[in-house]
Amino acid sequence: MSIPNVKAQVSFNNTYIIGISFISALGGYLFGFDFAVISGALPFLRTEFHLSSWWEGFLTGSLALGCIVGCLAAGKLADKYGRKPGLLVAASIFAISSLGMAFSQGLTQFVLMRFAAGIGVGMASMLSPLYIAEISPASIRGRNVAVNQLTIGIGILVTNLVNYCLADKGPDVWRLMFGLGVIPSILFFVGVIFLPESPRWLMQAGKELKAAAILNKIGSARFAQNTLKDIAISLSGNQQRQSYSAVFAKAVRPAVIVGITLAVFQQFCGINIVFNYTSTIFKSVGANLNNQLFQTVAIGIVNLLFTVLAMWQVDKLGRRPLMLIGSLGLAVVYIVLAILLKGHSNPLLVSVFVLIAIGLYATSLAPVTWVLISEIFPNQIRGVASSVAIVSLWAAYFILVFTFPVLTENLGTYGPFYLYSAICFLGFLFIRAKVSETKGQTLEELEQNLVSH
Repeated sequence: MSIPNVKAQVSFNNTYIIGISFISALGGYLFGFDFAVISGALPFLRTEFHLSSWWEGFLTGSLALGCIVGCLAAGKLADKYGRKPGLLVAASIFAISSLGMAFSQGLTQFVLMRFAAGIGVGMASMLSPLYIAEISPASIRGRNVAVNQLTIGIGILVTNLVNYCLADKGPDVWRLMFGLGVIPSILFFVGVIFLPESPRWLMQAGKELKAAAILNKIGSARFAQNTLKDIAISLSGNQQRQSYSAVFAKAVRPAVIVGITLAVFQQFCGINIVFNYTSTIFKSVGANLNNQLFQTVAIGIVNLLFTVLAMWQVDKLGRRPLMLIGSLGLAVVYIVLAILLKGHSNPLLVSVFVLIAIGLYATSLAPVTWVLISEIFPNQIRGVASSVAIVSLWAAYFILVFTFPVLTENLGTYGPFYLYSAICFLGFLFIRAKVSETKGQTLEELEQNLVSH
């Protein structure tokens, strides 16, 4: 039989694949920066802008409002002009908004600049994993997309470390915290210039020779030939212009519902409260400012270590088992955490369960949600369908971080964690019932298996 020979002739240029994956995933680093910098800066911003609980929530959540705009823009931009131009635009927005926040002269200007930063985050949060999924062979796609989550984790950790080191440099140090974002923004922009375009987008745009050239750099001639054939089949007879109405067509609706639900669940599971309001949580159990900022560093370290674990397991253990373990584990840990916060327990004990929650999330919902969103949609609508799912994610994030300060004012810091526990249990039931395993399948095979005909 010829099958063994076909397999023998399929090989990959792993160094090249990892290199372009990491460059694209620098968007994840900037995502991590803008996401984490608010945690260290918030104690200073409360004083600088005299924030009420309402304004504290809105200032924190304004990033998410920008993310929604960024996702919507990125979906159309990526499908019309390609993935690479979208990444260049995102890098430019990151740089401009970092300087804008650093030099803000009032609350309104700062919120507008944080909203602009969100546009860059929203674009990168959609385009980086989408791009990586489209250039990665099926056998390592999960790991490579998880590289984006790894760089998010690195961005969070480095930002928290810098914030911790800068904390005693005066009341205006928050300006430096935000301004430093311009450095990785410029590195990201330069790196993207050297990236190839997505071969799947090139095929969709009718540029088969360019797609073939890139696929031959990614893998062997047999791999390139097989992939070109699979992409052509998935696009044949389905060349209508992408639109948001096509995303909700009957044939693709099941995959879209799963993608949107997982995206919303990733936020409503509540973990980003721990990331963004670390100082609020630990202040409630008597920790001083230095200890509050140290906790952000510990969270960043654990998040990064367990993200590496997820990268190792996502293509071995699979997407579905990781999601089930993470959602059920968080449901249990949140109940314990709520009890500890209500009893004003020792900050060290609270820290242990906060870090357990971070580890569970970093191994499961954090990377795997992005992996699934990047791979479950058909080639023809992947850009706009991904943007719809990720818009839903950022809308949920805004609701989460906007409501937390108000909820804590009325329920105590511990109260919301009972709600997040219940949501995690419901998420566990949804994943068990509706989410199929996707490891080891090409994007075209997944299209055949997940889309109704």
